[in-house]
Amino acid sequence: MGGGELGGQAGHDQRRRLGAGTPVVCLHTAGADARQYRHLQNDADVLADFRVLAFDLPWHGTSLPPEGWWEEEYLLTSERYVDTVMSFVHALELDRPIVVGCSMAASLVLELARLHGAELGGVIGFSGASTVEGRFQDWPLAPDINSNQVVPSWTYGLMAPHSPTAARKEVWWVYSQGGPGIYRGDTYFYSNGLDLRGHESEIDTETCPVYLYTGEYDYACSSEETEATLARIPGARGGRMPGIGHFPVSENYSLCKQYLLPALQELARSRNAA
Repeated sequence: MGGGELGGQAGHDQRRRLGAGTPVVCLHTAGADARQYRHLQNDADVLADFRVLAFDLPWHGTSLPPEGWWEEEYLLTSERYVDTVMSFVHALELDRPIVVGCSMAASLVLELARLHGAELGGVIGFSGASTVEGRFQDWPLAPDINSNQVVPSWTYGLMAPHSPTAARKEVWWVYSQGGPGIYRGDTYFYSNGLDLRGHESEIDTETCPVYLYTGEYDYACSSEETEATLARIPGARGGRMPGIGHFPVSENYSLCKQYLLPALQELARSRNAA
């Protein structure tokens, strides 16, 4: 996905933005879309100081696939993912935005910090690590499986049992609307397409600060995996979040906000002081 293709979509509904101030780009989870950030985008405490932008990746939500999509197997690669996000940043001429990502996007923000840290004001990841194994599976393509029910039910178990029921059901609903094979193609990146082990020290947190958090109920990317990644990135902050699972921003926003808003505020202060 090049900048031209993404720029051609910019006038459509694939992008949602609210607020003013320091730009924050929000990246959704595998197989889902930007609706996951609706609570953040309607939080007056955030919008007072931040311009919050969220967009649907190609193949997701209201973003159509590129022409000829039926001629290839959808497998999200690290190169395509990085290029898509940076094309979005460049198309909107964002000045050192803060990038927030969850799940596969939390791993992606580490690669963004490594490759494009000088263009960013910092990154915040939820449920990410240097590498995450075991999520890429072929069963969503099986003809005798209704992936629009099984995929959301599989991901439902990643959330904390005491996160608000309505929020957990909303996560399930968003996942039920993914295109055929898209969740599988995204998890290719999450589990097969990115492995930063041995490269964590290449992330300069003086240039691009890093925050990385994972909920205690997350078994796709455990808090121990996140903490091990943090230990290998000098200056990175974050750790384990009690009482929450794999989708903090959408499954329990009020609890997630206790971690997210202070991180945003600190990153904004560092960015604006530079």
